[in-house]
Amino acid sequence: MSARRAPRIGASGQATVELALTLPFVALLLLAVIQVALLAHQQVLVVHSTREAARAAAVVDDPAEARLAASIAFARAAQLDPTNVGLRTTIEGDDVVVAVVYRSGTDVPLIGPLLGDIELGATATMRREVAVVGVAPP
Repeated sequence: MSARRAPRIGASGQATVELALTLPFVALLLLAVIQVALLAHQQVLVVHSTREAARAAAVVDDPAEARLAASIAFARAAQLDPTNVGLRTTIEGDDVVVAVVYRSGTDVPLIGPLLGDIELGATATMRREVAVVGVAPP
């Protein structure tokens, strides 16, 4: 026969106390996961918009117009704050290179102030699709 033990006095609220002690840590962990997911989403937007900017710059003949086309294409493709974007377009021979740095604000409560702003970046290189002056077609 098994002997039944009587519950200890005061042990009935132990699970509630343990939940109350661990719940803040679980909430912080959940907020950190949300912040990481938001940063990953913004990184995907930066990469996609950088590729769009490189495509737009690759079809323009004039270097100044290529830079303008890249910045316009980036602004149209990105759903990001344009005041936090640094865009650099260079033409290197037959290629156009677009490099973007985006300063992402961390807005999730409690986690955001701990992390501060984070810089996300991407670089895209595309072959120019216009005739380069002084180069004969193959």
